Order: sequence, then C-alpha cells, then structure tokens
Amino acid sequence: MKKILIIEDDEILANIYRNKLAVEHYNVEVSNSGESGLALMRSFKPHMILLDLLLPQMQGVDVIRHVRSEEDFAKLPLIVFSNTYLTNLIQEAWKAGATKCLSKARCSPKDILEIVRQTIGVADAVNRTSPAIESNGSSAAHVLEPSSDVEFQSELRKTFIESLPATLVTLRASLQNLFRATDDVGRLKHIYDLHRRTHALSGNAGIAGLFLIGQLAAALEALLKELYEKPKNINASSLRTIAAAVDFLGFLFQSGLGPERQEMPPANILVVDDEAISRRAIIYALEKTQLPSIGVDNPAEAFKLLAQREFDLVFLDVDMPEMSGFELCAKLRQLPQHKKTPVLFVTAMNDFDSRTSSTMAGGNDFIGKPFLFIELTVKALMHVMRGKLQPKAA
Repeated sequence: MKKILIIEDDEILANIYRNKLAVEHYNVEVSNSGESGLALMRSFKPHMILLDLLLPQMQGVDVIRHVRSEEDFAKLPLIVFSNTYLTNLIQEAWKAGATKCLSKARCSPKDILEIVRQTIGVADAVNRTSPAIESNGSSAAHVLEPSSDVEFQSELRKTFIESLPATLVTLRASLQNLFRATDDVGRLKHIYDLHRRTHALSGNAGIAGLFLIGQLAAALEALLKELYEKPKNINASSLRTIAAAVDFLGFLFQSGLGPERQEMPPANILVVDDEAISRRAIIYALEKTQLPSIGVDNPAEAFKLLAQREFDLVFLDVDMPEMSGFELCAKLRQLPQHKKTPVLFVTAMNDFDSRTSSTMAGGNDFIGKPFLFIELTVKALMHVMRGKLQPKAA
C-alpha cells in the first residue's frame, strides 16, 4: 500500500485530506508540525509528502531542506501548499527542492487526489489511467466518480458555510483586540493571531470550493504576514486596510457563496500616474492577483479612454500636470458608465486635507506612497469583487 505523510497544523484540513486519501486506499499519516513530521517521515517512510509551507516554529521551507539533506528522501515527491501572494516563499520552496507548489486557497480534495495519483500512481493494484495535471493544479480530466465527488464537495461546502457566522465573530474579535493594543508587542501578537486565522480560512474556503473567499483571505493573510515580519510598515493605512478586508469578508460570507461566483470575474483596471516607476509598481501589484490593467501617464488621455470604455476600477495619482487626480475624478463622475466606478487615489499627499479632497472629488479609497504591494492588492480585490457581486446581491 502506498504511503503518504501530511504535515499540516490545521486539524480540519489535515483530516479532510487524510480521509479522502484513505477512502482511495492510501495509507496516510498526519503530523501537525515540522519537527514531528520529520521524525515520522523517518519511521513511516512515505512514498510522498504533502506539506503546508506556513507552519508554526519550523517553517515548511526548512522542512524541505531537511528532507532533501537525507539520502533516503532526497528524491521523495514533496507537494507543498502555499499562498499565491507569497511569491518569495514559493521561490524559496522551489529552490529548496519542492516537487510541486499548489495554491491552498484554490485546491480541493479532488485536486489533491488527482495530483497524488499523477505523482505516485493509484493506491491499489489496478492500473487505472491518471489524467494529465496542468501546471495550475487543475486536471485535464476527472477520475473520480461524479456522484461521489459532487456529494463530497457539497457536504464540505455546507459544513463550511454553517461555520461562517462563528468565523466572522472570531475575526472581528481579533480585529478589535488589535485596535485596542496599546504597545508594539501587543499589536504584533494580535496581528499574528489574525494571520493564523486567515491562513486557516483561506485553506478551508479552498477545500469547500469557495475560491473568492479563499482568494481574499489569502491576500489578507499575506498582508498580515508582511506586517508581522516588518512591524515598521504597521501604520494607519495598513490597519484601515485590514479592518476593511475583515468587513468585506463578512460581505462575501453573505453574497459570495453561489457556485456561479467562484472564479475571479474578469476586470478592466485603469492606472493613471505620470511617474513611470509608481505606475509600474501599481501594475505589478495588480499582476500578483491576475488583474489586468492599462497604464496611462497623461490625465487627458486617460479621460478619453474612460469616455470610450468601461473600467471596473481606476487608480489615480493626485499630483499630475495639466489635470490633477481630483479634477480627473470629478470629470469621470460625469460619465454615465463611471458614476459608480471605484476610484482609488495613490499619492504621497497623505494629509487630512488630501483625504477630504479625495472624498469630495468622488473617490472611494486612498492609499499613501510608498505603499506595500500586497496592501494595494488587497484593496484592488475588495473593490473589484464588490463591484462584480453587489448588483447580483442587490
């Protein structure tokens, strides 16, 4: 019997993966930490390891390095779960010797089973043909019996949805604790607590097939991780973004559950900034979440584009020649197709008067330069998702 070791500190996720694989006749063991996982690996001698990269104490990348340093396991298939927004961590995992990296927020038990079969074969002696697995972790064909797979996914979704009210209460309580913290130590403690909770949420949403919730939770998780590791970036802007994201998760819990809404809707985004470096930075942050955008350096040219086509989100610099971002925002609000288009100002002018002016001009949000890429990504996701989902919810 082929053996699989799962190293995952989320007990719910680990048990779901274990049960699904056990039903398919794989011999599965679970460990909730890197240290115990390595010890179990040596005695259990698995044919394959499924590993979460974000573990307490010993991180997943360190586990990979330890595995690859031991001769008996140097070529052992090692499939890792990570957050697509943590690109540096994923690159480290590849360099350390990961066989495949999967998005935890977009990976269902069916996907895992198909990847296991592709990697080490079926568990029993019957030689069934496995489908080709595409690079994004999805399959080109299905090998599960449709009825059993649909029922299993439906049960997971039902259980997850029933847990959402309690999850939201817990997230909001953690957020309140963060805002009540009076010192840096307390603030970091509550940021880490929120990070672990959103980490679990993104994974649980993924196995339930609720990928919009999973995607936003994954982006928020990445922002919280960066703030925990670089406390100097904790400021009023990043804290507001965290609060807005937790609030928006509540919106998704109510309106983003339908099966027709489980792919990120296509979006058109316009970025207007006369500074090339700043404009490219915004576009890069959007690319991290696969949101296509058009960059323009001239406000007058941008207004022509706005008059010709619809956009789902507009980023505006404030201090631009000939026409300021505030003026451009006021003008675009006169266009019928852009009366309610979200407008987000990105500017070094981060004072109270500038914030007031942005609101008076019709702006929806504000982020100061220099900004964190992942903070801008979180904001973009919220505005695009809300714009796509709200009309249906209404």
